Amino acid sequence: MYLKSCWLILLLALLNVKCQSLQSVSDDELLQFIKEEEKLIVLFSKQNCAICDKFEKTLDSLYEDFQKHLNAETIKAVNSHLARLYCPTKEPAIVFFRHGVPLLYDGDADENEVYVFLEKNQSPAVKELTDKIFEHMTQAATGATTGDWFVMFYGASCVECQRLHAVWEGVGATLRGRINVARMDANLAGLNTAKRFKVKKLPAFLFFRLGKVYRYDLPKNDIKSFVTFAQDWYKNSKAEAVPLLSSPFDELVDWCVEMIRYSIAFGLEILARYPWIWQIGVVGFGLVAITALIAIIKAGKSKPKAIKKDKQTQSKKSK
Repeated sequence: MYLKSCWLILLLALLNVKCQSLQSVSDDELLQFIKEEEKLIVLFSKQNCAICDKFEKTLDSLYEDFQKHLNAETIKAVNSHLARLYCPTKEPAIVFFRHGVPLLYDGDADENEVYVFLEKNQSPAVKELTDKIFEHMTQAATGATTGDWFVMFYGASCVECQRLHAVWEGVGATLRGRINVARMDANLAGLNTAKRFKVKKLPAFLFFRLGKVYRYDLPKNDIKSFVTFAQDWYKNSKAEAVPLLSSPFDELVDWCVEMIRYSIAFGLEILARYPWIWQIGVVGFGLVAITALIAIIKAGKSKPKAIKKDKQTQSKKSK
């Protein structure tokens, strides 16, 4: 009986060690893991957090399944400074990296739910669009024969855009097979498309459906809000007609207008920075105006004398 009790205690100890086997890494180690591993599952956690422990227990239970079936390593990062880069809200958060592309899991700490979601999304769900392929892929202006499209316009220098990449992948994964989810670089490969739809502030989210475009206007930038908007809430937003593609002449006119606006703005900025420039200009213009006025007055006074001389010469000749 005593021997059986010892074996039971030993077995429980081994199980407890297994539950604590999820490797904790620093931020530098995490970046190295993301760079080296094709598939990596990361739990962003924090200390003294009961729900974090629940998520950790779930991932620990799935550790071997992830290795065997997904060929993915599973680690945790506690109080990581990188957490806000992939999950803008708060810990705990599960992020699945596929060749470095992050996917944020938005669900409960349920083993079956977590495994099914990650197993179905081993490849990125968000498509990358450019000016060259936008119309061909979306058919936005010709009837949307390729289905509905939800597009995020981002910029490389936009910090908020970087924080939403994992969230946007989560949106794509949730809507996979129902709505096309994509993104475009509004400053480079998608510059003309961003101008076409008057995208002025980043990030921007446009929903295309049946030749109409709807601008995302909900206050939260989370997965549930984006999915809700794409599925039904867009009906509460203003529907705009999709503008036609610009011709080369239209692009030239737009470029000229932009250059004029830029020149005016630049000139005003210079004048505001160096006020003596316009002061000298005003003085110079005043001097030119005064000189011209004096010249006109003098020309007016000398004209009658010339006429009188002409008359005198004519009268002498007649005599």
